[in-house]
Amino acid sequence: MREAIAGLTLRGRAFLVAGVAALVCAVLVGESALSRVGVLLAALPLITAWLVGRGRYKISLARTVTPQAVVAGQPARVLLTLTNEGRMPSGVLRLEDQLPYALGTRPRFVVERVEHGWRRQVDYQVRSEVRGRFEIGPLSVRVGDPFGLVELGRAFQTSVPLIVTPRTVPLAPIPLSGALAGNGDNRPRAFAGGSAEDVTVREYRRGDELRRVHWPSSARTGELMVRREEQDWQSRATIFLDNRAGAHRGQGSASSLEAAVIVAASVGVHLGRRGYTVRLVTATGEEPAAAWHLRDSEANIAALLETLALVQALPATGLDTSWLGEQGYGGLTVAVLGAVTALDTPVLRRVQHHAGLALAVALDVDAWGASGRGTGGAGGVLAQQGWRATTMLPQDRVDQVWHELGALSASKRTAQAGSTTTSAEVPAP
Repeated sequence: MREAIAGLTLRGRAFLVAGVAALVCAVLVGESALSRVGVLLAALPLITAWLVGRGRYKISLARTVTPQAVVAGQPARVLLTLTNEGRMPSGVLRLEDQLPYALGTRPRFVVERVEHGWRRQVDYQVRSEVRGRFEIGPLSVRVGDPFGLVELGRAFQTSVPLIVTPRTVPLAPIPLSGALAGNGDNRPRAFAGGSAEDVTVREYRRGDELRRVHWPSSARTGELMVRREEQDWQSRATIFLDNRAGAHRGQGSASSLEAAVIVAASVGVHLGRRGYTVRLVTATGEEPAAAWHLRDSEANIAALLETLALVQALPATGLDTSWLGEQGYGGLTVAVLGAVTALDTPVLRRVQHHAGLALAVALDVDAWGASGRGTGGAGGVLAQQGWRATTMLPQDRVDQVWHELGALSASKRTAQAGSTTTSAEVPAP
């Protein structure tokens, strides 16, 4: 009853005040007819509040979002299915779904008298220009009486997530010689001597099949170990994204970090559709949700994009290289980097040493800063470390930068071929 009285609307409170005022005036002037009017005015909102407060409304909600993952700028459809499972009809329902600011204004619906067994579907669209994970809901319901004297609020507790992935740019194929990762733990190795089981096993990773567990090695090391040689050969690629806050400039969607995420997403989708199994590595190491355990190309691409949707700037100062612990990895590594300091040079040298082919897109982050003037970026530093690197400015297109990397790869192959030919022409002493 207290909740119902607290839910009196402005009209209900006006009725109650008018009734009390009429009763006071009736006592002062001695008019019995005025007192009956006062009792009626005061009793109407109180009785209505009592009836609404005793009402047991059973309204169920089912919310679906289609699709659950969309690209930034594309709409998603939210469908609300409401059902009155109670026996008591309700008055006017005012529905309001909770939405994050990035998805737009909160949708509001008004539903007239709801009878027993009533069922209705309402839908609306949401759209976000920025990537991320957004919670849609919960839905709040305000139940009112037909006279508009009382209005009670109720809220559902459930919500549905919506993943907004970064935009991607179609990329043209470029030469990626030396980028096959089959010489990692995908391809069987030959052994000149020693115990093969010491070399052909590795630590268990999430997604490995239990039938591949090598129990003798697991008992000896105390950790689960799996056999390498039973894996199917497949090309692998690593997207190395530097998401440290200190390595980027700019704010919001106009920051260099957002540009780096778009580059990483575009390259990841391109490589995934060329048959590579792609994993994502950030400044804090390998991202478990976008690791190599997914073999289906579309599932691998979807996991990569959903992980990139959640990438945020981190206060880390260094780059984690624990993901390089696997000896013999010689696959393709594509690094998308911001500002590079002297402390990062040994780390980048080590990453290049472990990669069969190391490509890098170095963002000139100063061009994203307040001055808007670039200083050349870290492309030159990376080239000195053996990377095939190109610099990206805010006005550069992702496909153009990728084409420049392809030109570097082609020129490197030509130079290597020329060097081999020249050495072959030198007569033996």
